[in-house]
Amino acid sequence: MLHRVRSAVAHLVSSGGAPPPRPKSPDLPSARSAPSAAPPEAPRSPPARAGSGSGSAAPAKTAEARASFSRPTFLQLSPGGLRRADDHAGRAVQSPPDTGRRLPWSTGYAEVINAGKSRHNEDQACCEVVYVEGRRSVSGAPREPSRGQGLCFYYWGLFDGHAGGGAAEMASKLLHRHIQEQLKDLVEILQDPSPPPLCLPSTPGAPGSSDSSHLVGPQSCWSSQKEVTHESLVVGAIENAFQFMDEQMAKERRGHQAEGGCCALVVVYLLGKVYVANAGDSRAIIVRNGEIIPMSQEFTPETERQRLQLLGFLKPELLGGEFTHLEFPRRIQPKELGQRMLYRDQNMTGWAYKKIELEDLRFPLVCGEGKKARVMATIGVTRGLGDHNLKVCSSTLPIKPFLSCFPEVRVYDLTQYEHCPDDVLVLGTDGLWDVTSDCEVAATVDRVLSAYEPNDPSRYTALAQALVLGARGTPRDRGWRLPNNKLGSGDDISVFVIPLGGPGSYS
Repeated sequence: MLHRVRSAVAHLVSSGGAPPPRPKSPDLPSARSAPSAAPPEAPRSPPARAGSGSGSAAPAKTAEARASFSRPTFLQLSPGGLRRADDHAGRAVQSPPDTGRRLPWSTGYAEVINAGKSRHNEDQACCEVVYVEGRRSVSGAPREPSRGQGLCFYYWGLFDGHAGGGAAEMASKLLHRHIQEQLKDLVEILQDPSPPPLCLPSTPGAPGSSDSSHLVGPQSCWSSQKEVTHESLVVGAIENAFQFMDEQMAKERRGHQAEGGCCALVVVYLLGKVYVANAGDSRAIIVRNGEIIPMSQEFTPETERQRLQLLGFLKPELLGGEFTHLEFPRRIQPKELGQRMLYRDQNMTGWAYKKIELEDLRFPLVCGEGKKARVMATIGVTRGLGDHNLKVCSSTLPIKPFLSCFPEVRVYDLTQYEHCPDDVLVLGTDGLWDVTSDCEVAATVDRVLSAYEPNDPSRYTALAQALVLGARGTPRDRGWRLPNNKLGSGDDISVFVIPLGGPGSYS
């Protein structure tokens, strides 16, 4: 039985359990026709065309391959540019064209395809300005459209796909729409300096609008009211948007080919504050006056070991009789039954000894370390979107119950600091951070930006390109190498550089 988990390659099958029911999000965005959240952009880069030597492929498969590959709209790639972006040998760095129409805040962006790890670049990116019209006023009356008191938020997203690019592409098109939907009830509340109301009035006759005063418990239990901030409402809206996005992927994964899953790193700027939401192993840091401020945490089998082990302990049926929730320093051999070996469980950060029993011979739920750490010997990230069909290799045991779609959200108040044009927020998929430290990124920020005039908007694109090139390395006889002759990143690499100060206004 245990031989079925030797491979660490994700195995996708067509079946999969549906997520638990929850209230449906109103006006759920559709993957078929997602309306534009901002002024119209250039058309999405056309899909790659099969070369003349691919005539032996079945027409249906060829059409599917064409439809499955696209790059971010703002790159404005021609068919020839798209083919260059899909070239694993050349690995040309792609950035938006310098045509005068720049990304919001003069944001810099660069990406490069992997060195052959997957057929296409499975990263996706999105950069939008999104307008939110309030759904109704706090008094319960529908908001008058003519009042024009909605909100705008700026949005950046990086989506690192795995086991296919469908989930990352779907999230890049729709996640900001889910955030927009979650913010509709908050438009008036966020613009009111008074504390948020505890309850929003319901429409007469709607479920929950009947008198429920008989349900109120003793007042002694509610001697004080919890303080809820406007900031926490935005955080909650982003968290809910991630969950609704994940549920939509579960419902539409067959019809829209949202295969695989993706890590998601999202930035929302709203009312003077930057919200950084991360689910996966991408990373965001702020470089401010040479100081490094971490704005995310990576979620891997190692960082979330105790959460995973607790779930396996509470629900052993999820382990299928094939895995143990306990962790050991190495795989236990049958001849070691009865001996005492180091272990740790869901409650422990240190190690202790226990007597080895028959159940301990099962494969550990969490195994390996560093980039080789895996959940159920299959996947190396523990949070993200999608993966609804992911099973243990050569098994029907689902892995999704151990994966969380909820991000960690960190908040940075832009109004509390005096920023200069060299202060930036750097977002990168793990292809950057696998071979580049925070300090090395900060050094590159200083080196590149100091070579440009502070008011030159192209400086941030140049910085993003330098970061991608530095992580990719140069081609040599034994692969892509860094200047120190260590291996460069063979993964897809995507980077946003968002300036936090300078001549522009962020209102």
